[in-house]
Amino acid sequence: MKKQGILNQELSNVVAGMGHMDMLVVGDAGLPIPPGVKRIDLALSPGVPGFLQAVQAISEELKIQQLMVARETFAVSPEIGAKLKAIFPGVDLVEISHAELKEISAKARAVVRTGEFTPYANVILVSGVVF
Repeated sequence: MKKQGILNQELSNVVAGMGHMDMLVVGDAGLPIPPGVKRIDLALSPGVPGFLQAVQAISEELKIQQLMVARETFAVSPEIGAKLKAIFPGVDLVEISHAELKEISAKARAVVRTGEFTPYANVILVSGVVF
């Protein structure tokens, strides 16, 4: 039995298989998942698990070189944007429209669906390299 890190088998497998510039989307309960993109559904009930809980767990195992966040996040749910900046200090943060975020999500390795009910609690994590 694995005793630390990401315990969800599907998510752990995706994170372990990520390469440089691969994208992983972490989204709220309402983010549409494009056809053909792997869905990793962690949602249990409203708010469980939370978006930031999932992002934090992933950040501890995956090297991130860039975040893509919808501009709407900073206008509607600024606390989410501020906490993303705190989790990833010094990481390049690119603001895009929510429509662009949904479009780019079609190129992701997977979309992680959380139980988050906060509007625009979505991020595209672009993986980096550790060397």
